[in-house]
Formats: sequence, C-alpha cells, structure tokens
Amino acid sequence: MVVAVLVAFVSIQIVPYGRTASNPPVVNEPEWDIKATRDLAVRACFDCHSNETHYPWYSRVEPVSWWTQNHVEEGRDDLNFSEWSWEYDDVDEIAESVMEGEMPPNYYKLIPGDRNLSERERENLIRGLISTFNYSDKARQADDH
Repeated sequence: MVVAVLVAFVSIQIVPYGRTASNPPVVNEPEWDIKATRDLAVRACFDCHSNETHYPWYSRVEPVSWWTQNHVEEGRDDLNFSEWSWEYDDVDEIAESVMEGEMPPNYYKLIPGDRNLSERERENLIRGLISTFNYSDKARQADDH
C-alpha cells in the first residue's frame, strides 16, 4: 500500500498543471489613494488578486500546485489589481469580505510571512480600498468627459 501511494505521488509530479506558475505583465493598477493602502493590499491581497503572485516552493509540488494555481486563477478572475478596469465597482462587497474576515481566507493566514493584518490594518485597508475605488471612479468619470 505504501509503495502504491509513493508511486502515485511520484507519478502525479509529471502532470504539468500549475507548474508554469508564471505572472503575466502588470497592465494597469488602480490609482491608489495613498501608498499605505497599496502596501496593505500587496501584503494581504496581491498573491491571489494580482499578476505579482509570489509562489512558495511547495506550490511546485503536485497536487499542491494544482490547488494553488486554480486558486490564483479564480482570484485573478474575481479581482485583479494588475489588470485594473472599471468593472470592479462593487467596493462594498470587497470591503465586506475583508471586514468579515472572508478575505484573506483563513488558510492563507497560515502561510508563513507577513500576510496577516491586525484589526487596525484591516480597517485601514477597508478605508483605503473604498477611497481608492472612489478616487479611481472619479478619475474615470473625468476621462469620460
């Protein structure tokens, strides 16, 4: 049984999904209200919601890489700070996700590093995102006229 599990584990290392783990170029970022907001977003959000993902070593091991790559792709599809567009107009939903602790997800907080936000940092991020989204929206409206 142990040999079968070992053979299966080694065999799945051949499957390439997630192995590329590359970052597309940064196309467009929002006009951040202040640098501190961007810094907090980089710490807590960018690994899944930007084209600036930092892949840890274990994300190169199957099946972890499959899960990691799928999670990053879903995060980028939902909200991508590196391919910013005006379609992200539901700042209330994003702020609520951060406020209620849904974002970043609990498992992300277990990963070593400086990803965990204090309550004060979480509040600052929420205020900063609201301000950034409102500022970006005003800039878009000015460009439209």
